[in-house]
Amino acid sequence: MFDSDHPDIVASMNDPTSPAANPALRTDLTETDLRERLSAEQFIVTQQAGTEPAFTGAFWDKKDAGIYRCVVCEMPLFSSDTKYESGSGWPSFFEALDPEKVTLIEDRSHGMSRTEAVCAHCGAHLGHVFQDGPRPTGQRFCMNSASLDFLAE
Repeated sequence: MFDSDHPDIVASMNDPTSPAANPALRTDLTETDLRERLSAEQFIVTQQAGTEPAFTGAFWDKKDAGIYRCVVCEMPLFSSDTKYESGSGWPSFFEALDPEKVTLIEDRSHGMSRTEAVCAHCGAHLGHVFQDGPRPTGQRFCMNSASLDFLAE
């Protein structure tokens, strides 16, 4: 359930300064550029807040050491050091590399209340954050593989 007093919520879809609400702040790439650079699935997930089917993405069970970056702008977002097996079928992390790199937004779509995670640099949809993760944060950043790329250490 979304908690409007939660300190990690730093933007909303109604905030014109938020990359998620204002596509002009996202990147200098046009929709045509993005469609050429990204696969159809990556475009739908990152630009239209889609969700890949569970247990189908490239990274849900990846165990290699490295950094997970935004597939759109290559911003480093998550470390393999914080990745864990949540059983959800999507790559899950208990924290971002830097809280300033992932913007959290109230999401009331599909008849539910959730917290959406987007890249703070380009506004790409990454996934959702839930409050059922492991210690030390108690958070589960449930990300779409299609929104990430991986840079091995």
